[in-house]
Amino acid sequence: MKSCAIKLMATCNDYTMLILRLVLGGVIFAHGAQKLFGIWGGHGMAWTVGAWKQWWNIPSVLTYSVIFIESLGALLLMLGLLTRVWAFLIGIIMMVAVHLVHLKWGFYMNWYMDPSRGEGFEYHVLTIAIVAALLIKGGGACSIDLYFHKKLSNQITENEKS
Repeated sequence: MKSCAIKLMATCNDYTMLILRLVLGGVIFAHGAQKLFGIWGGHGMAWTVGAWKQWWNIPSVLTYSVIFIESLGALLLMLGLLTRVWAFLIGIIMMVAVHLVHLKWGFYMNWYMDPSRGEGFEYHVLTIAIVAALLIKGGGACSIDLYFHKKLSNQITENEKS
């Protein structure tokens, strides 16, 4: 069990990963807060659950899961606790969003705010690239993962010595 946790939390003291973790977590948290609290132009949970059910026939449990991942999960990502888990789940959300909504509008954002056109998937490509980096390298500097990885690695080393 410890070796699995060590592999999941393995990371190095890399400030690049800290920056990526904070940016991704902050942006995703803002989207989650729109759905959770109805702030920053959002409509809140009840509206989101109803709209997603009506538009895409998404079961409410999945909508609540997305809200949970984009709010609490994004905060935990910023702290660097189970970075790979939260990054992976955010990546899944982005891929589903591209498939369900954005692919039909092409690559680019709706720069000219044409009301007959939706948003493309360029934002999602950037997000998925950040997710991939976090999956490969872990949470990096100032992450809870780094703290636990060092602690668990030291415990295993001490046990091997005795």
